[in-house]
Amino acid sequence: MSKLLALFTVLALTGCATASPTVLKSGKEGLSIDCSGATMSWEQCYKKAEASCPQHGYRIIGTNGTPALEESEKTLGKEIGNYTSRSLIVDCK
Repeated sequence: MSKLLALFTVLALTGCATASPTVLKSGKEGLSIDCSGATMSWEQCYKKAEASCPQHGYRIIGTNGTPALEESEKTLGKEIGNYTSRSLIVDCK
C-alpha cells in the first residue's frame, strides 16, 4: 500500500505540459500549451510545442506567466518557488 501511495505522489508532483486546440485571432487553429506548476518550467512548454508541431516547427503567438529565470537565479538548477502559472500559444507552421 505504501509503495502505491509513493508512486501516486511522484506522479502528481512530476506532471507534464498539456496542449489543447484554440482558435487564434486570425481564425486559424493554434495550440494552447500549459506548463503550470512548481515542478514545471518554460522548457517543458517549448518541448511540448516541438512535439506537437514535429514537421515544420511552430511560431510563438503569445506567452502568459513570468519569464524564465537566469541560471544564477535558480536554486540547485531548478526554478523553485517561481510563479506557477505558465502558458504558451503557438501556431504550427
